[in-house]
Amino acid sequence: MEKSPEHTLNIKDYLKSLLLERIAEPERKEEIDNQIRQRFEREVAIMVLDLCGFSRTTIKYGIIHFLSLIVETETLASPVIKQHSGTLIKQDADNLFAVFPTPAQAIDASVEIINTLRDFDAKRAIDSEIYGCIGIGFGPTLLIDGEDLFGNEMNLASKLGEDLAESMEILLTESAAAALPDGHYPLEPLTYNISGLELKCFRLKVAPD
Repeated sequence: MEKSPEHTLNIKDYLKSLLLERIAEPERKEEIDNQIRQRFEREVAIMVLDLCGFSRTTIKYGIIHFLSLIVETETLASPVIKQHSGTLIKQDADNLFAVFPTPAQAIDASVEIINTLRDFDAKRAIDSEIYGCIGIGFGPTLLIDGEDLFGNEMNLASKLGEDLAESMEILLTESAAAALPDGHYPLEPLTYNISGLELKCFRLKVAPD
């Protein structure tokens, strides 16, 4: 029996082959889109953890020093993510990307990661402190079998974690906040204007202990 492309290609090449079909045969766009969604789309909470001060730390102490901080952060965060039913998808530069079944689990993991970083920093020299910023989204996301992820909520979570969250701050998208149990997590609404677009989000109001 002849094997399907999915079984003969690695997962990223298989997705690429579907996208190339979509380009070559626009009349089949809806069919191929459905095929991609059925194979890859999952509703998940996305956590994006970014390390603050890349340029400042690298200029002052060198890239090897900062790379060691990235490895230390992944080592500290990985067991916390797993403990809260999350999956670490990838590490890209100074960012960690993880997914969880629910935004509540993503928040609980994020708070514990922030606390873990604070406890770890308290035992180290100040020039080696690790400052994390976290963005959380929730919604349909293309998960490429534990290797990569794509989606609007992933993009928004990245924007919150990488660009808008301050040191040791946790920001949530509107969709992530809406999916939380009522009143369980005190949130502060925020609005940012980015490139002429209004972005609404929420800050976790209670500072981690």
